[in-house]
Amino acid sequence: MIGIAVVGYGYWGPNIVRNFQEIEGAQVLVCCDLDEQRLARVKQKYPSIRVTTDYEEILNDPKVAAVAVVTPVATHYEFARAALERGKHVLVEKPMAASVAEAEKLIELAAKHSLILMVNHTFIYTGAVRKMKEIIEKGDLGDLYYFDSVRINLGLIQRDVNVLWDLAPHDVAILGYLVNEAPVSVCANGACHTGNGIEDIAYLTVYFNSGLIAHFHNNWIAPAKIRTILVGGSKKMIVYDDMEASEKVKVYDKGIEVASTEAAHNALISYRLGDMWAPRLEQTEALRLVASEFVDCIESGRRPVTDGISGLSVVRILEASEMSIKRRGKEVKL
Repeated sequence: MIGIAVVGYGYWGPNIVRNFQEIEGAQVLVCCDLDEQRLARVKQKYPSIRVTTDYEEILNDPKVAAVAVVTPVATHYEFARAALERGKHVLVEKPMAASVAEAEKLIELAAKHSLILMVNHTFIYTGAVRKMKEIIEKGDLGDLYYFDSVRINLGLIQRDVNVLWDLAPHDVAILGYLVNEAPVSVCANGACHTGNGIEDIAYLTVYFNSGLIAHFHNNWIAPAKIRTILVGGSKKMIVYDDMEASEKVKVYDKGIEVASTEAAHNALISYRLGDMWAPRLEQTEALRLVASEFVDCIESGRRPVTDGISGLSVVRILEASEMSIKRRGKEVKL
């Protein structure tokens, strides 16, 4: 039985605790938070879990083999670093750190101490995204042309990070999971409407050498909640709408076909309008799979799907996007 400590019992912490408590091979031993009221809720729901406001108590507990860091991004590095230095495996919320330098240091520490470092990019474990990966790897889409995501809503406006750092990690991680190619550069633009200098609307474009282009639209002040991803290829296209109760993924046999001619301006373009189908998706809760993956990797020593390297790739794009925004959309090489 792997002893787990959960640091942070705010918005997402209760979900982490619940899922670790419900899988075989793991048990939440202690929960740490500075808010006494949150800790009181832990004790009320899980009397067997010890609570504390002292993180050092967790680090000194030999029964705690792993720590789940579920705190604001600015604190991820310090909590994760301390745990790794004390020989404890770490599951850290996304984004894994506030800078590339911090993310690289965590990867280095995990390797040095032969520990599992996993980033909780939950969407990668959803049935929808795993099905998209399966379709792409089978070659059904052909050559990938574009990845277009929209993740917008009204609130929750953050005070410590901009809208890209808050919302884009989900879809940037999905992009990295679906595409077997490293991006080469980014451009980003954003605007602030609250007077605090933190962008609440942003547009990020990621470029690849193959010609694939990825675009992300994030917004905290939109009138509707939209969660969509479009992936277009030379053969077929995918529409993923996470707000759909069913049929979240739809595959369209649509596209263009270019007949080559000697003169490029005389190229003949025809349109293919075929069928649409919605594949059956695995319904297991994604966070349950995250918890199971973390425990299994600790037991087997294998590398998690969302390991530190994948977490670093997301942070690298976010850091570059912030540089680009400050330069009014200037391209930043990765």
